[in-house]
Amino acid sequence: MPRFSVIVPVHRVRGYLHACLDSVLGQSYRDLEVIAVDDRSPDGCGAVLDAYAARDERVRVVHLPRNVGLGRARNAGMEHATGDHLLFLDSDDTLTPGALRAMADRLDETGDPDVLVFDYARTHWWGGTRRNVLARLLATEDVFTAAERPEILDLLMVVWNKVYRRDFVAREGFTFPPGYYEDTPWTFPVLLSAERIATLDRICVYYRQRRRGSILSTTSRRHFDVHEQYARVFRFVDARPALAHWRPFLHAKMGEHCLDILAKPDRLPPSDKGEFFRRTAEMFRAHRPEGVTVPAELRVLEGSYAGYVLKQRAGKAGRELGRRARQAGTATAARYARARTRSVFRRPLDPDLAVYSAFSHRGVLGDPAAIHRAARELAPHIRGVWVLADEEQAAGLEPDTAYVLLDSPGYRRVTERATYFVNNVNWPGSLVKRPGSVHVHTHRGTPLKYLGADLLDRPGARLGFDVPQMLRRADRWDYSLVANRHSELVWERAFPCHFTSLRTGSPRNDVLVAAPADRGRAVRERLGVPDGDTVVLYAPTRRDYRRDGLVERLDLARFAADLGEGRTLVVRLHPSLAAGPARGLGLSELHRRGVLVDATDEPEVQDVLLAADVLVTDYSSIMFDYALLDRPIVVYADDWDAYRASRGAYLDITAEAPGHVARSPWELAWLFDSGTWRDEEAARLRSVFRKRFCEFDDGRAAERVVRTLMLGERMPERPAGPARVPSPVRPAPLAAGGPPPSTGRDLLTPS
Repeated sequence: MPRFSVIVPVHRVRGYLHACLDSVLGQSYRDLEVIAVDDRSPDGCGAVLDAYAARDERVRVVHLPRNVGLGRARNAGMEHATGDHLLFLDSDDTLTPGALRAMADRLDETGDPDVLVFDYARTHWWGGTRRNVLARLLATEDVFTAAERPEILDLLMVVWNKVYRRDFVAREGFTFPPGYYEDTPWTFPVLLSAERIATLDRICVYYRQRRRGSILSTTSRRHFDVHEQYARVFRFVDARPALAHWRPFLHAKMGEHCLDILAKPDRLPPSDKGEFFRRTAEMFRAHRPEGVTVPAELRVLEGSYAGYVLKQRAGKAGRELGRRARQAGTATAARYARARTRSVFRRPLDPDLAVYSAFSHRGVLGDPAAIHRAARELAPHIRGVWVLADEEQAAGLEPDTAYVLLDSPGYRRVTERATYFVNNVNWPGSLVKRPGSVHVHTHRGTPLKYLGADLLDRPGARLGFDVPQMLRRADRWDYSLVANRHSELVWERAFPCHFTSLRTGSPRNDVLVAAPADRGRAVRERLGVPDGDTVVLYAPTRRDYRRDGLVERLDLARFAADLGEGRTLVVRLHPSLAAGPARGLGLSELHRRGVLVDATDEPEVQDVLLAADVLVTDYSSIMFDYALLDRPIVVYADDWDAYRASRGAYLDITAEAPGHVARSPWELAWLFDSGTWRDEEAARLRSVFRKRFCEFDDGRAAERVVRTLMLGERMPERPAGPARVPSPVRPAPLAAGGPPPSTGRDLLTPS
């Protein structure tokens, strides 16, 4: 008896069927059967299924004599299922790599609950990927009922984002009805009946968003089926007195769902909308629980269709008036802004006011934060004000940190009067640079990939970038901070503007040079790293040859296992990947299970670097910062040619690496197993790298900026070379056997 029965109903999906089946049969977890139901598909899908069944004994094909629709096709599949758990997968969707293993592990952890709810991501036809916006509801280790956590019913009410224990389904007699919206009378009864529900905070399904939409996007009277589907739900609840308290919730859900269908312009023929409204209103009145106040947005169902139409027209008219008002207001605002600018330019600058921002107003972070701290100590007469995107960014600030919100009246006041502007990205285009103001651009690290004007030769990499606008904003820079001569040459080439390069070093990295030894230990304790473990930090960057920037380069669970006992894998995602699907594709789940530590949310990356004994990265500029610590670095460059071709690079990091280079998971595992990651050749490569890219960093960069640009003092002298920082890595003998140490800059697979 297999662990999973994966039921795949198939109809008119030949273009997607191979990807769907391959995503299931290619899973690392093999204890499964696939029940593929050919719902009399007219496009040859049946032959495709038979070919798969001939190649893989885990595939069983059910050919239906006539087309019965999605729900009944699923029922036909259930009749043949023998697995412990049922998983329904639509034939144009796919399982993510490792999904079944993650489900099996979670089922083991929670003692085979009745239902396991997992996460998904929408994959759009134009290439974008969007994670479920309610993914936070899945981040719990508890086993519960719907009554204990009713918010679980706010998730998308579909069948394919859950695993069901088969004997639970059989005991309750759950089946799918015919018609559209067949998921509704399945999911509500299942979740309300389940005595044990668990969640899995991991993206297990890619939900394909086809350009022409699903069958529910077509214009048809079949959308009237939604009324009978909810009637089935109400009959189910009526037959079970213990579920009576759910009636107000289901009543509201039914009203919301039907009004949503009615509001869609492409769902119902115009001539049928009045009938649909009336049938919805009748059902809404018939099932209204006694003593329940109807929500304001649903009260329209207590009136007539004519009243509904008038309200819709009024809403449309209001939106149109708002649009026209905004257009008129834009012209007025532009005239006002021009007049105000002329007036402001006649007012003197405040010589004791500095404005700071970092990472598009995300918080007190990076180089600007280091300069702000130094200014408070060395130039306390200069008031520093931070620009933040919203109040959420201000939640963790120290009480005495002054801030304004972007585009607020306070923002306009401080940016009109400030003398000093410090940022690691460009200020908005609306900010006018006044004569006498000093704009300091800190950048965000040593450049490896193409930036600025160099992106003009990389049309794929500049997607979303307006290079001319970027350069116009860079025209406001007075000073550009550099940590090495490589950066100085790159910035002057990539941003051909009128600024002065200052060889100050990187202010944010002062802490890497001067931090007390116990700071790294404190971070390790906060991250939950066992005492005495070697911390392996994996910090990948985004890819420009993928629209969402995410490429699954490494099996993190396998890498963590290969590292072995006494080593903790810590993962830090690139900021542009932190809010996307990357964490949902296994990282959050592995963190929860203690397989690794997800340090993506640590506010200061330098803290994570201090906690690490070795860095594994691909092409992230974080390697230039970490080199200051003089600790081992391993470059994982399995797609270097593709990365360099798509984005462009200022140096070949595989030829001028700060340590050994691995081009496959096997090579990466061998480096750590053999101890080669910290051998003499690794130290030699790192020394050459540090001399070139850490030459201006000595722990006093922020002080130089403040003394030079705010206090008018001469630039303090720098040391001749990079600061000497002892490595905290504990020595250990190299493992016996295995390939010999790499003698060059690249690690080749040994024969």
